[in-house]
Amino acid sequence: MKAKPTLQDIADSVHVSTAAVSMILAGKNLSRFSDDTIEAVYAAARKFNYKPKHGIDKTGIIVIVCPSVINPYYATLLQGMELAAEKNGYMTIIYNTYWNIEREKKILNFAQNPAVRGLIFSMVPQQPGLVEKMADSLPVVAVGDKQDAMRIDMAEINNFDAGYQMGAHLISLGHKRVCYVSTTLNKYHSSRVLRYRGLCESFKKLGTVSLITSDVDPMSELSTVEIEHRTGRALAKKCIRMYPDVTAIVAINDMVAYGVIDEIIDEGFRIPDDYSVCGFDNIYPSKFSGVSLTTIDHFINQRGQSAFSLLQAKLENGDIEHVALTRLEFKNKLIDRMTTGKPRTKAH
Repeated sequence: MKAKPTLQDIADSVHVSTAAVSMILAGKNLSRFSDDTIEAVYAAARKFNYKPKHGIDKTGIIVIVCPSVINPYYATLLQGMELAAEKNGYMTIIYNTYWNIEREKKILNFAQNPAVRGLIFSMVPQQPGLVEKMADSLPVVAVGDKQDAMRIDMAEINNFDAGYQMGAHLISLGHKRVCYVSTTLNKYHSSRVLRYRGLCESFKKLGTVSLITSDVDPMSELSTVEIEHRTGRALAKKCIRMYPDVTAIVAINDMVAYGVIDEIIDEGFRIPDDYSVCGFDNIYPSKFSGVSLTTIDHFINQRGQSAFSLLQAKLENGDIEHVALTRLEFKNKLIDRMTTGKPRTKAH
């Protein structure tokens, strides 16, 4: 009978002490070791199929990567993932990146620890190349967009279609001049870009779409709880000043839309009589009677559960190198509430 691998086996393979191996696998005092040493220890632990003695569930840790749990969109998505994980006996760790690339790198390094069984991104990773490489040896799943071409399993939606649907709704009400307001708009935020493109496509022959954005740096994401609401207010103020003929404001998500709503009301205007307002995600507060926000539903909780199911399938298969990629798409659904109506007849 083959003896179980030990810390000494790993230490001999990497040419370090057993104490060093123990600390690295426990995630302690990692600053004392070079990245090459840490990666070598993780690789050796996987090679020997070493199972560290830890107090967690025998099935290991699932790491869930998230930008921030402040937005109920991510909180709901993560709840779906954790519900599915709990039902199947897995322990989860949630790590917030606040859209900071260095924080994402740190969690990718941590995920090489053999105690980690799988990795779920609740957004499209900012470093797709590194994540795809990791997926060769570790089950990885992401919640993303249909048009993202990453080589990992994804529970996805079509954000271009979401933007198009919202545009079609506003056009049906008679709007011809709308403004799209968004937090940071760049290649790392494909959903924001695609929603904008879909909205523009819907208005291509029937009106115009103005764009106002505000870059939000990672430190602001980390230090300011109400950053999206605050940004929504600032963007709405700019829109009202810059584009007096705009009759509808489309926010990148519901949280930003709440800020837009508050600013419009504070400016002395009415919703939807003077301005229609809409968002994306259909987070649970959006149905409250005091908000009643028109938005796009992506079935967030169910998508979170499905993302874990995709990961579980890879865990149970074992041979992840020869498993075909799975892309599970959820449809968008327009939720028409009280914040959208016919456009006003005069510019402000």
